Parts: sequence; C-alpha cells; structure tokens
Amino acid sequence: EWEETCFLDKSFHGYYKWPKIIKYPMNKRERYTKENMPEDVAILYERFIDNNFINKFTQFMVLDEEKGKISFDARRFNMFKGLFRNYGSALVDNFIERLYILIHEKTKEKQEGSHRVAAEIVAAMIRGSKYWTIEMLDDLWKKLTPFLNEVCLNLGPETLSYWGSCFKLGLEDEDPRRMYRPIEYLRSLTNTHASGNTFLETSRWYLLQTITNFEWRVPSIWCFINEQARELLDHPYKAIRERIAIILSLSLTFDVTLPNGQATRHPKANPFIDMIRERLQQAIEIYEKTPLANVSGQVVEIDPKARKALNFIETVIQLHTHLFSKCLQPIKDAIIRIFPYLCELESIVANDDFIRKSLTVSRMCVAMTYLHKHYMEALIEQLEQICSSPKWHARRAAIEFVQNMIFCNLFNARPYAQRLRQLVFKCLFDEQFEVRTVASVTLSGFYQCGYIQINNDDLKYFRVMSKTSYFTKVDGKKITSAENIVKRHGG
Repeated sequence: EWEETCFLDKSFHGYYKWPKIIKYPMNKRERYTKENMPEDVAILYERFIDNNFINKFTQFMVLDEEKGKISFDARRFNMFKGLFRNYGSALVDNFIERLYILIHEKTKEKQEGSHRVAAEIVAAMIRGSKYWTIEMLDDLWKKLTPFLNEVCLNLGPETLSYWGSCFKLGLEDEDPRRMYRPIEYLRSLTNTHASGNTFLETSRWYLLQTITNFEWRVPSIWCFINEQARELLDHPYKAIRERIAIILSLSLTFDVTLPNGQATRHPKANPFIDMIRERLQQAIEIYEKTPLANVSGQVVEIDPKARKALNFIETVIQLHTHLFSKCLQPIKDAIIRIFPYLCELESIVANDDFIRKSLTVSRMCVAMTYLHKHYMEALIEQLEQICSSPKWHARRAAIEFVQNMIFCNLFNARPYAQRLRQLVFKCLFDEQFEVRTVASVTLSGFYQCGYIQINNDDLKYFRVMSKTSYFTKVDGKKITSAENIVKRHGG
C-alpha cells in the first residue's frame, strides 16, 4: 500500500483549487543491490561500505573549510542524498556509527565542522530515503531518533544553524504524509521536559520552525504547536519568549479567507488574539497595582507577579509585530480590538527604551497595512475612544498613530477626513502638553499632504486661540488660568 500511495510533494497543489489532471511520480524506485550493480557503481559502493574510508572522508570534509567561512554545503548534501537514494539502507549503519563520533568531537577547533558534516549527512538520509519501503524507513528512524535526541543535547550557538538547515533541506518540497516520521519527531520536541538550559530549550523551538516547509498542509500540527506555545508567553527567560512569539505568529499564518471559502482547520487568529487581549488586560492591571521592585534597606526585591506580567506584555508586543511579517492576512477584527491596549501600554514601557520602540513598531505595523472600509471604520471608533482615555500616554500614542495611518491609507481614508479632523482638533487642546504637541504635528501633516484643506475659518480660529490671555480674574484677583494656557498653546 505504501508504494502505491499517491504523494503530492509540491505544496501549491490544492491551495486554491485542485487541477483537473494531477501528475505524480510513483512512490517506488529501483535501488542497486550487490547482485545487479554495474562495475562503475560497485566501485562507489565498495568505498562507502568501508568504515575506514568513511572515517577518512568525513575527517577531510570537517577540515575542508576556511576558518570563519564554514557553512552548510548543499553540494555535499546532494552527493550523500544520491548515495542513500541509490544504495538504500545498506550504508546507514556505517554512517550512523560515524555520526555519533562527529557530534561528540572533543577538539574545539573541529566541533563546528563536525556538526556541519553530520547535519549534511542526516539531511541526505531524510531526503534520500524518500522512495524507500516502509520497513526500511521504520528501521532508519529507529536509529535516527536516538541520534537526533543526542544532537539536541549537544547543540551550541555555532552549530544550531546547521541542524536548522538539515531539517529545512531534508523536508523541503515533500508531502507531509510521506514525512510523518520527521514531523512527529519535531512535534515531540515540545514535549521534552525543561532541561534548565535556556539555549537548548530555545533551540528545540527553533528546529520546530522547519515545519513551515509544509506550509498549509499540516493544520493539526499547527494547532498542536499553538496550544503548546501559548502557555509560555510569560516564560521567565527572554530568549525563549522571543522564540515563542515567532512560532505563534507562524502557527496563525494560514488563517486566511479566500474567494471560494475560508480556512477552517488551522488555528484561528481572532479567538487567539481575543484570549491574548483578556490576559493582557489582566497583566496591565497587575503591573499598575504592584510595583515591579520593592527597595527595603539595601535589598531590592522583584515582585514575581509584576515581573511575570511585564514578561507577558513584552512577548505580546513582539508577537503582534511578527503577525504582520509572517501572516498572509494579518489584519483581523481581533487586531482592531486589541489596539487600544497597545496604546495603553505606552505608560508602562515608558522607562524601557527597547520595549517602547518595539511597541511603536507594533502600532506602525497596523498603520502601514492597507485597511478596508470595515477595518478603517472600526479602527477610527477605537481611536476616538482612546483619545477620551484618562491616560495621556495612550492619547498621545493614538494621535501619533492617526498621522501614520492616514499617510499609508491616504486614498481609502478620504471619507473619514471630517471625523479625523474633529479628533485632531480635540487633541490639539488637550490638557496634556505632550498630546497637544503631537496633535499639532499630525494636523500640519494633514494640511501638507492635502488630506484636509486649510481654510480661512481654521486660520482665524487659530489666531484667536493663540492670542488668548493667560490671565483671568477670580474674586477680583488676577491669576494664571491653566485652561487659557492650553487654548493659547493649541492655537
């Protein structure tokens, strides 16, 4: 049955519709055996069945790179792939034995090169076994699985990229049904108990990203990844949180609406983002009520709840940004609903330059997206509410966002010019100096790009406001009026 199965290796088949005629290769290939080998083929076989030759050959490949220029070599990968494709499993045992030696190389200068060669060989095994029988594949993965587990315990910053390339090339342009064994292995990496080593945990999630080779064709795996990763949004280690933000955005990539229907089996972005929004609201409340650090004498105590809340907030900001770089249709109703919280966070991250800049970028991603009428209408309603918020940081962020949104949606935002004019005028006379300053920049930008036409009534109004007296009389005494200062500054 395995050899008669129809496998479609290209991921574009069936994405929009199925072609009327599908041509696919048979899942069967002839392999050389000792009995049917031509003389020239037998020469190669005799070489690579020899342990001594394999040892010398791999040692040569380890050293055959200039220092500082070591990279995964696709040519060697193709060479080994041809060996495993043509000779089947006959060479596996000798190579597996050598692979263990390579990943446990003790000489520091050779470690990076040894991992690179091992990764090239393993990628070739995965790809070269494409047309093997199911019994041969089962036997191969009984040997590869413990080896790959050993690899995951011996990864380093210099070698991780090689194993990422290994899985990327090994799984590229393959039917996920054919590759269910490596997929299952990658899925199992999420179940590995925490080792206490941050780098190794991050590495496992990095390797799991190679599932993207199968794009939309593994919805159940994406659902599983989404369920597992969402539990780590407030992980104590930043490196892991950054990786989780990427993997979660990838899991939502294929929640798309097409002309002939909508994806139904992939993780849904709207419920997921709504869940994030509820947790984000709780995190904001916790952080605002509980100081992050308590100073007692010379001891500084970090409140664990506040720290966890800030971790979650930071990850959500990164996740929101990645959604716009990874997803095919990033703008969703839930993205509009979570937007007010991205403005509200401005006061929380004001003292952290890195998070504050990340937050600004995340809002800019929304502004730079083409907004259809439905989303534009909903977003303007949210902006009007934010500009009435008691938090001036949120009001400033919202009015700054308005300018960027209009510049990137100048033509489809024309019907809302009057509403946004009123909104900017309102902020122009806001009680907070910072809000008024940003509103003046936004309004001048509208005038300069022609989104709002400047007229004599506006100019007259600004002249009158700019001449407002600072002083007013209360009980016969001349005092400075804060309200008049706001009017004069706004004018």
